[in-house]
Amino acid sequence: MKERADDGRTIKSNETLFAIVEALTETGGAGVTELAERLDLAKSTVHKHLVSLERRRYVVNDGHQYRLGLQFFNTGVAVRNQYGVYHAAKNRIERLAVETDEAVWLIVHENGRGIFLDGVSHNDSFSFDSTIGTWVPLHANSAGKAILAHLPEHEVGEIIERHGLPAQTENTITDEETLLDELQSTRERGYAINFQEDMRGLHAIATPVIADGRPVAAVTIAGAANRLTEGRIDAELCEPLFEAVDDIELRLVYG
Repeated sequence: MKERADDGRTIKSNETLFAIVEALTETGGAGVTELAERLDLAKSTVHKHLVSLERRRYVVNDGHQYRLGLQFFNTGVAVRNQYGVYHAAKNRIERLAVETDEAVWLIVHENGRGIFLDGVSHNDSFSFDSTIGTWVPLHANSAGKAILAHLPEHEVGEIIERHGLPAQTENTITDEETLLDELQSTRERGYAINFQEDMRGLHAIATPVIADGRPVAAVTIAGAANRLTEGRIDAELCEPLFEAVDDIELRLVYG
């Protein structure tokens, strides 16, 4: 029984640690009192965890408040470097952005969510510093739908059950049957579309990067709705997108 109790305390302590890290991420920095009130924790508990994080360089004490330290950046870079598709795609998405004069993103998926792993643009449409590393729901994003369309049906069902289909805008698909129909259309046309489904005023298209028969990522071309029209997508954007993804897949195979 004692071992179980110790396990329970360890799990609770870990949950508290992650809650503090997430609170510092959301606030950009906070003092012990603010964190304790925000998380409904004792100040002594918060302080203990902050000291531990500071010792390992994951937080910095600026005197009056704590903020996340660059050790997280070091860890994040190491994580991104583990993805072979990041290295295979990096130069190619830069070239695609030049060819299309639009923003190009590389999105990977993990645990039923998508994350912006890399991106580049030759216009002022996006703030890349605030977007890379951002999680997105797969069902409301062109890259996410490209990935979902090439996952086994039971995995898609598990993702929907776990995360639901929350609306991001009035155009988001929130019905499972409608989404499955859209995924079928995505497979048939070869690319997924996002017409203001996750952000008003934004259109995007994406196609998956397939390795060993599974989608490991997707490449997205995104831009203002008045520029990424259906006509331009068909006439100008599909072919360079397909060519870019073909090159990335070849690099994944042959290095």
